[in-house]
Amino acid sequence: MINILLSGVSGAMGTTLQQIIAANPNTQVVAGFDHQEITTLPFPVYSDLKNCNEIVDVIIDFSHFAAFPSIFGFARSKKIPIVIATTGLSDENLMTIKEGAKEFPVFKTANLSLGINLIAKMLKEMVGKLESGFDIEIIEKHHNKKLDAPSGTALLLADAINDGLETKKDYIYGRYGRDAKRSENELGIHAIRGGTIAGEHSVIFAGNDEIIEVNHMALSKKVFAEGAVRAAQYLVGKEAGLYDMSMVVND
Repeated sequence: MINILLSGVSGAMGTTLQQIIAANPNTQVVAGFDHQEITTLPFPVYSDLKNCNEIVDVIIDFSHFAAFPSIFGFARSKKIPIVIATTGLSDENLMTIKEGAKEFPVFKTANLSLGINLIAKMLKEMVGKLESGFDIEIIEKHHNKKLDAPSGTALLLADAINDGLETKKDYIYGRYGRDAKRSENELGIHAIRGGTIAGEHSVIFAGNDEIIEVNHMALSKKVFAEGAVRAAQYLVGKEAGLYDMSMVVND
């Protein structure tokens, strides 16, 4: 049985994760971390991890990025493997993750969906054939409560594309103005926010008289919760290092 500490336990993803973890016979939540203590759940929830003494095999972090120093600091001090699914992290946070991964196992990915990561792998492999004569644009859509833009997933796909190109593209985030003509070296990234969209991503290759479009649609948050549990199971027992979903896809 894998003992999980769930960070961001009261959020929408935290609630979904509780259900997914409970349905898995090999995993259980033994403690939670949130900005306020909660007494209505079947496990203790801490607002200060100094009070957490449960035996934890792995941490899943789906909390607000402001909580990153607390949860990552706790994981690092205890050398507990951590799956980081929080978005909107700063460059300083990302550097902390890179340094911390030298000491204990850290799983960091922009998207926990198996499908998205398979698409990223496919894009990297195919984009070289489309480098000449095709303009590349990414459109991402999310619910109206999402804080960061563009999404981490859009950037993951953009990076996969750039990794497969001989001449790297410059990222352009939306266009506005009277002199916004597209240049050849651009990779446009556009964010749409509205309603309860769980997550949609489209990569468009627009050539002369033909369009190739690669799409992914998440129908619910369960996709990401299931991916997080898969990542947690993968991470337990690993040596210190920085891991991501591409490794799970290729495992």
